Amino acid sequence: MKFPQYFSLLIVSSLLFACSNESDSDTEKSGIPAVITPVPLDTYFPPITRTDEWETVSIETLGWNENQVDNLYTYLEDNDTDAFIILKDGRIVIEKYFGDFTKDDNHAWNSAGKNLTSMLTGIAQQEEFLSITDATSQYLGEGWSSLTIDQELSITIKNQLTMTTGLDYNVEDAFCTDPECLIYLNDIGTTWYYHNAPYTLLDDVIANATNTDFNSYFSEKIKEPIGMQGLFIKVGYNNVFFSTARSMARFGLLNLNQGTWDDTPILLDTAYFNSMTNSSQDLNLSYGYLYWLNGKSSYRVPGSEVEFTGSLIPNAPADLYAGLGKNDQKLYMVPSLDLVIVRMGSASSEIQLGPSGFDNELWGLINEIIQ
Repeated sequence: MKFPQYFSLLIVSSLLFACSNESDSDTEKSGIPAVITPVPLDTYFPPITRTDEWETVSIETLGWNENQVDNLYTYLEDNDTDAFIILKDGRIVIEKYFGDFTKDDNHAWNSAGKNLTSMLTGIAQQEEFLSITDATSQYLGEGWSSLTIDQELSITIKNQLTMTTGLDYNVEDAFCTDPECLIYLNDIGTTWYYHNAPYTLLDDVIANATNTDFNSYFSEKIKEPIGMQGLFIKVGYNNVFFSTARSMARFGLLNLNQGTWDDTPILLDTAYFNSMTNSSQDLNLSYGYLYWLNGKSSYRVPGSEVEFTGSLIPNAPADLYAGLGKNDQKLYMVPSLDLVIVRMGSASSEIQLGPSGFDNELWGLINEIIQ
């Protein structure tokens, strides 16, 4: 007896449905869980051979809120961002470029590059080329400023690292490093003011102490060992570092691992690293050795003599430390969350030399994703 074709299909479908139910039932009875991608717990270091190879981890795997990512992207784009990266344990979670900017394009770090100079100073000290308690004059010679000899000899490398030189920041050009621009205002170590000129002179201190070109020493000690690219370029009086966003992320990862890249020690001096990333003086608790610090009880900002009460970035984790540059160049490092976050672009609103309102707004959106 022959069945019509639709009866044959009905019988086959019923059998498949029965088998499917039986299979599902058997899986449930066996207790076999659904496949879940484990969260990698080890720290990943991308290869130093300057390839595109870099491990990623998904937002879903981390259990973060993917629904909030578009809000973050909209905010970044609306605020003239060129590049944005989030690393978790060294792996890329988010990497986004805007407009014509690409992962191969270089961007100015501006004052976020102060972090590079600070770490390089620590390396020069561990190699015994200098001590941060040395007088700056030991490496720049007599007459590098318009101070008296005694005043000049009182300024140390540590004063340059901590913005406590006492030099006059009210001069016509606060970036000027010529002797006539470097005049006495306050006793050394009695005031904190974000003064670029004494910081810039650290480059000459390091070059003279090591008897080598500043870029060459940086390349040998930091850039090449961790696979960065980029270059310090003279812009007026300033020495500005330019690199890709991924190179900035690499340096952030080096910091997150306290100066060690994978198994290669870069900055061995743990005492210096701890001093660099903690309050370096009592005048601005939110400042280390050229690093900005969150979670302190008060802070001062560039261009102001006022002390503000509270944390530098209230929305951000208390243990965050950062490189913060003009036009909102951001390098955030958060040890408690194993995060490195990079933002490069133009100014989000009004031009600021370091911290700005953009930091807190951005962290509000980041929290919506990671929490």
